[in-house]
Amino acid sequence: MPSRRERHAITETPSVQLALDELRRELGTDRVEISELVILGVREKLARLRAQQNYQQGLVKRLAGRIRSRTIPGDPAAALEVRRAGWARD
Repeated sequence: MPSRRERHAITETPSVQLALDELRRELGTDRVEISELVILGVREKLARLRAQQNYQQGLVKRLAGRIRSRTIPGDPAAALEVRRAGWARD
């Protein structure tokens, strides 16, 4: 049927088949609503991405606070040496 909407095809690779078969057994039917699974999967993926972004933003804010308060752990003498001699890798 013609449609202006984008279409998708899903191949039941071994891992996809395993997951779908588990769901089919639990539902007691071979009929699985792929659109519902896509929506649930997208929401889960977004939640994970947002949680990761929030975690990273928290780390940046924590580092910024340390920089502002000048409480960054480190070796000032080593930092001065790197500044003087430059960065070198073995």
